[in-house]
Amino acid sequence: MPDFPTLAKLADDLESGRTTSRKLVEACIARIADPAGEGQRTFIHVDKDAALATADAMDALRKVKAAPSRYAGIPISIKDLFDVKGQTTRAGSRALDDSDPAEHDAVAVARLRNAGFVLIGRTNMTEFAYSGIGINPHYGTPKGAWNRADGRGHVPGGSSSGAAVSVLDGMAHGALGTDTGGSCRIPAAFNGIVGYKPTQCRVPLDGSVPLSFSLDSIGPLARSVSCCAILDAVLAGEPIVALKPRPLKGMRLAVPTTIALDDLDAAVSETFERALKTLADHGAAIERIEMAEFHDIGPMNAKGGFAASESYAWHRYLITAKGDVYDPRVFVRIMRGEAQSAADYIDLLNERRSLIARVNARIAPYDALVLPTTANTPPKIADLADDKAFTTQNLRALRNCTLINMIDGCAISLPCHREGDVPVGLMLAGAGGSDRRIFELAAGMEAVIRV
Repeated sequence: MPDFPTLAKLADDLESGRTTSRKLVEACIARIADPAGEGQRTFIHVDKDAALATADAMDALRKVKAAPSRYAGIPISIKDLFDVKGQTTRAGSRALDDSDPAEHDAVAVARLRNAGFVLIGRTNMTEFAYSGIGINPHYGTPKGAWNRADGRGHVPGGSSSGAAVSVLDGMAHGALGTDTGGSCRIPAAFNGIVGYKPTQCRVPLDGSVPLSFSLDSIGPLARSVSCCAILDAVLAGEPIVALKPRPLKGMRLAVPTTIALDDLDAAVSETFERALKTLADHGAAIERIEMAEFHDIGPMNAKGGFAASESYAWHRYLITAKGDVYDPRVFVRIMRGEAQSAADYIDLLNERRSLIARVNARIAPYDALVLPTTANTPPKIADLADDKAFTTQNLRALRNCTLINMIDGCAISLPCHREGDVPVGLMLAGAGGSDRRIFELAAGMEAVIRV
C-alpha cells in the first residue's frame, strides 16, 4: 500500500510550496472516486465542491501568511456521527434520512474547521456506532487493510470503520472518530494505523449523535502518534505543542493479566509478546500484574450497561416510528436498555465511581498499562453472516478497549505487527487526565515495536 505522509510532512510541503491544498484535496477526491478502491463504501457523502473551495481559500490565506494554522489546507474526514452545518447527520442509519440539516457544526468539527482543515466528506460507520466490527447493511462495508486480495474482504473494525479506511487509503490525511468501547482504537488496530481515545471530558460531545453519554469520547485516527497528538490538541481547544518522545529506558509499564490476555488469537499473542520483548530490550521495565477490578466490569455490563440504557433513552421514540429500518443487530442491542430500571442505572453509576477509584490506585505506580488492543485479528466479512459468529467476534474486538472506557481512561492503539503480517494493535493506556503522558510514551515506542 502507498506510504502516505504525516500531517507534519504535509504541513512542511504546504509551507514550502511543494504542494497546495487544492492538489491535496484533488488527490483525495480522485482516490475516493477510484472504482477499484473502497471510496464508495468508505464515504456516505463527499464534500467535493465545498472542499475545493475551502482548499483554494486556504491556499490564498497561506500566500499572504494568514493561514489559521500550520495545518490549514489538509483534508480530513468526518465520521457520519457529527453535525456539519447544512448537512443531514444520519449516524450510518436510514432512520434519520428525513432529519433536518444541521444548523451548526459540532464543536469538534468547528474546531477542526477553525484550524483550517478541509472537510473532505462524511465517513461510513456501524449504524449508531453500536459495534466494534464495522459492518453496515445500509451503506456497505469497506474492506479493511488485511488480505484485500481475498475478494470477500476482512472487516475494517468499528464503529469508525470509514474513518480508518479513509486514512489507510489516502482518501483523507486524518479522521474524526468517536470511541465508546474502542471505536477509534479497534479500526486503527485492524488497519495498521494509530487511533486515540482521550479522557472523555477533553473534547465536548456537543453536536454528535450519542451512543452512551457516560462513555462516548471524541478522538482522531491518523498515521502516527504525532498526527493524533496534533488533532487531539485541536479537538481539545489547546495549543499544538511539539511532542517530545519519552525514552524507553526507565519506562514503567504494567501488563494486566486479568481478562486482557485471555483467549487471544495466536497472531495477536505472538505479536504482542514480541513487542513487549522489544520494549524490554530497549530498557523498559515491564511488570505483569493482576487487575482484580477488571472482573467487576462483566457483571456491570450484564444487562447492557451504559450503552444499552443510555442509547435506549435516546432512541426509544425513533424506534417506535422507524424501528423496522434499523440494522437488526443494532436494534436488539439498543432494546436491552428497555429492561433496565432506574435502580439498575443508579447502581451502575455508583459501581463505576468505585471502579475508577480502585483502578487508579492500582495503576498509580506505573507510567501506563500495555495490552493488546483487540483479542482477535480482523475476521472475514463473509464469516460474520451468522449472528452467533458476529456476536462472538464483536465482543472479542471490544473487550480490552471497553476496560479503559469503563475506567474513564485515555488510550492509544499503535500498530505493532511486522510489514506483511496481519495487523495487530498494541494499546497504551492510563488513568483519566494522563493524555499527554500517553502520547509521549507512545511516541517513544512507536519506532521500535514493529521491528
